[in-house]
Amino acid sequence: MFDSSGSKLLLVQAEPVLAELTSFRLKLLGYQIELVGSGGEATTSLQESLPNLVIVDTQLPDTDGIEWITRIRGDYAPEQLPIIIFSLDPSLETVERAYHAGAQDYLITPFDPAVMEEKIETLLGHRLVLRHS
Repeated sequence: MFDSSGSKLLLVQAEPVLAELTSFRLKLLGYQIELVGSGGEATTSLQESLPNLVIVDTQLPDTDGIEWITRIRGDYAPEQLPIIIFSLDPSLETVERAYHAGAQDYLITPFDPAVMEEKIETLLGHRLVLRHS
C-alpha cells in the first residue's frame, strides 16, 4: 500500500459538493489537500508551492480544464507534476484531448472513490520511482 502521509494534492474543482466530498475522502486517506475553485487560483497556487499531484475538473468558471493543463505543461513536465482530470464527459474525443494536453489519467464523474485512490497512488508511486532513478 502507498504511504500518502506528507503528499500534498491540489484539487481544482468549482462544484462545491464534489469538491467537499473529494477533499473529505482524500483527507481520510492521509493526503494534505489544497482546494481551489478556478484555473487562475490553481496557477497562483502552483507558483507559491508545487504539490505532489493535481486533480482538475474539465469545467472551471474561468477556463476549460484541458486548456489549463496545456498551459501548465509549458512550465511543468509530467514527472514534476502529475495531473488527473475529472470530467462528466466520457466521450473518446474529450479523453483524447485531455491526454494530449498532458493529463496522465482521466476520471469520469461520478466516480468510485477506490478507483480515484488507485489512480492517485499509481501516479504518486510512479513519480517517486522517476525521481529516484
